[in-house]
Amino acid sequence: MKLGKLAVLTVSLSLAGGTAASAAPTTVSGSTALALAGVVAPYSLLPSAEKKAVAALFEGNSKISYAKKITVTADKIVCRTSNVDITARSCELTFKTTTRSLKGREANEIYATEVTAGVPSDGAAGSIFEALSKLSCTLDPKVIKENAGGGADCTFEPGN
Repeated sequence: MKLGKLAVLTVSLSLAGGTAASAAPTTVSGSTALALAGVVAPYSLLPSAEKKAVAALFEGNSKISYAKKITVTADKIVCRTSNVDITARSCELTFKTTTRSLKGREANEIYATEVTAGVPSDGAAGSIFEALSKLSCTLDPKVIKENAGGGADCTFEPGN
């Protein structure tokens, strides 16, 4: 009987740990982090000089003269595609009080990058969602310039 109670307790603790782990922030780095920052930055509230620097880095120019670290943030990103209406692609990006709605190729770029970054999919009734919140990506152009795989890190919470 004691063994049965121990097994139930072990299973209960395992399930509780699984739930806590799924709510934990996710971290990505390297090329995936640069890609995530690169597709979000054009729509963000960054100053234009920082948007240009992120674009240059994402286009493969690691020898930019921008020296400061750049932080790309978004409060929430929700993207949707459909396996019924195969032309449907949309994303809503929320930055503080500003929301940007995207469709087509631009939405697909963000959706695909979320998938690459490991954002779990969710879906219902022909819709497939990729959602994250509290995105914060830090790019360090000095470290990226070294071409050693470092200098780009992102954290986010899966889901909305």
